[in-house]
Amino acid sequence: IVCIAGIDGNGQTEFVYGLTGLEPLKAGTITMNGEDITHMPIRKRMTSGMSHIPEDRHKHGLVLDYSLEDNIVLQRYFEPQFTNKLGFLKRKEIRRYANRLIEQYDIRSGQGAITKARSMSGGNQQKAIIARELDRDPEIVIAVQPVRGLDVGAIEYIHKQLVEQRNEGKAVLLVSLELDEVMDISDRIIVMYEGEIVADVNPKEITV
Repeated sequence: IVCIAGIDGNGQTEFVYGLTGLEPLKAGTITMNGEDITHMPIRKRMTSGMSHIPEDRHKHGLVLDYSLEDNIVLQRYFEPQFTNKLGFLKRKEIRRYANRLIEQYDIRSGQGAITKARSMSGGNQQKAIIARELDRDPEIVIAVQPVRGLDVGAIEYIHKQLVEQRNEGKAVLLVSLELDEVMDISDRIIVMYEGEIVADVNPKEITV
């Protein structure tokens, strides 16, 4: 787990936007598994193994007026498992898949899979995003402020999920402003200041 630490406003957001394709790069290149993805469309990045747990779960993470099940398949609805040859959604398959993730990731919602995302608590909205992003078996997980505004139970749960990804051999890039979080789960800390990397340290060798 590589953590980018630093006070907000030092270029972390722009860096993540460039990495995930939310904004075009002005210069430089990005490679993933040896492949140049600098100009790759967002969907292609996702299907090539990138998962993104965004900083703003309402703006970039969920479509708030969609149901929980539709949000859970946002990254996959076009796969043959969920869409037939004519392009129609396989509603039963989507419901079945959503129910599996709701149970597996302990997502609490009043009406289950058909609950509107807007009506769910912040912690359960975040769990839904994490379920969707991690269940795609990514190569790299980019997690930006994944526990912002959540209670202690949800924070522990999300940290455990990220550590499990690392233990399975996935690359995890965490962007965090919380020093406790940075120190607790990182294997390597990169410090960003005014758009530059100013330090690359081992959390075992430094203090807060």
